[in-house]
Amino acid sequence: MSELAIELQGIDKSFGLVHANRNINLKVRKGTIHGIIGENGAGKSTLMSILYGFYQADHGDILVDGRKANIRDPNAAIAAGIGMVHQHFMLVENFTVLENIMLGAEESQILNAGITKARAELKRLEKEYALEVDPDAVIEELPVGIQQRVEILKALYRRADILILDEPTGVLTPAEADHLFRILEQLKAEGKTVLLITHKLREIMAITDEVSVMRRGEMVATRTTKETSVEELAELMVGRRVLLRVEKGEAKPADVKLSVKNLTVRDSRGVTMVDDVSFDIRAGEIVGIAGVAGNGQSELLEAISGIRRAKSGTVLLNGSPIDVTGHADPAELRKRGLAHVPEDRHHVGLVLKFEESENAILGYHDDPKYRKGMLLDIDAIRADAEEKIAAYDIRPPNPRLKTANFSGGNQQKIVLAREMERDPDVLVIGQPTRGVDVGAIEFIHRRIIEMRDQGKAVLLVSVELDEIRALSDRILVMFAGRVVGERTPDATEGELGLLMAGVEGRKEAAE
Repeated sequence: MSELAIELQGIDKSFGLVHANRNINLKVRKGTIHGIIGENGAGKSTLMSILYGFYQADHGDILVDGRKANIRDPNAAIAAGIGMVHQHFMLVENFTVLENIMLGAEESQILNAGITKARAELKRLEKEYALEVDPDAVIEELPVGIQQRVEILKALYRRADILILDEPTGVLTPAEADHLFRILEQLKAEGKTVLLITHKLREIMAITDEVSVMRRGEMVATRTTKETSVEELAELMVGRRVLLRVEKGEAKPADVKLSVKNLTVRDSRGVTMVDDVSFDIRAGEIVGIAGVAGNGQSELLEAISGIRRAKSGTVLLNGSPIDVTGHADPAELRKRGLAHVPEDRHHVGLVLKFEESENAILGYHDDPKYRKGMLLDIDAIRADAEEKIAAYDIRPPNPRLKTANFSGGNQQKIVLAREMERDPDVLVIGQPTRGVDVGAIEFIHRRIIEMRDQGKAVLLVSVELDEIRALSDRILVMFAGRVVGERTPDATEGELGLLMAGVEGRKEAAE
């Protein structure tokens, strides 16, 4: 029996002219949590997709438990004891938890007998790994943290001894991430091996035993986690020293650019998600909204940007009203100087089947500089895309590539470049660095500060409390759809955490 759960030898993979993996060698010991980090486009997800059978390597070998494995598809990976939890979950949203876990692994031709057996096995797994989930709950009604547990249970149900997690905390709250780490420690204690792909270096330091660093398709280093540091790992990832703190001067607020008064928004079920919210944002300041996901931040951004109709309230942009309760037109708001970076880049920010250059002008395609008479000026559009690619270091630097083929972080940079480069008066931005690597985070934070210093008004929503505290000049905290407090950036994490939980907010309201 080998002491290695996984060994990759000389893995090489190209997609046309893009050399995604270059002669990768990797050893992962059994019963450990092994981190894999790297910039967006470094080749991490490609490598794990090869290990899980989504792609076939052009060259190289995969060894599982010391034996060469022919992993030609995900079924072969599952047979070899490998499970994968993807960054974007692979669940059927209108199926129950139990149905999703059974899907593709039905063992009995008599369905009722198979369901009974699966329910018993699921109950055992839930108890053994502290992965409590209602087996009869419908997936689309579950928060993302619980959906992720379902993905992990799916892999364990299929007898996975090696579990790959791709950016597992990208959609989780801090509390959900902490619970996930406890689950991973339990899996490790039971002898499972975990491969953790993440951009978050502090998570790497907190949870892993070893960490391997990829850069531009190559494996550049492997370190024992307790013998390295965040600073060394960041430099290995990017190839240069990285500033891990946000440097900014004092804000110089001027005129009010965005004014929100008594805004109330309901969701499709009629549930009030934004409840009588009021605030102003001035030119030259960043107002951050902190809160646990699901407390109305998303609906607030959607109402302000014209995507969702409000029940009541008023919003003024540069002193003129936005018809938030009627038919606010996002295209008209863009012309009036409001740019929006949506939280969900896949469903709202991009058309994944479009080329990068097409997404780079999405929503602004009527601009005369992109047109030649009645037709689009393709040469002008691609030239504009190349400028944004260079300015935002989007990889691979190919405006003709389908957007679906970029990594999540590079997709995010496509959206950011499109909106920021329009020189808006007001920038409404949700989760600016979700799924983005440490080098790109440094760049995005610097660009947001530059926009503030140029006199722009910025409304920032992020589930990353460190990001909110680092960037904001004022912090509003939302709980249950209401703004329950306002704080300065020097407020402690504990103080903000109590507000986010609604504890301090109730006390302030009473006073």
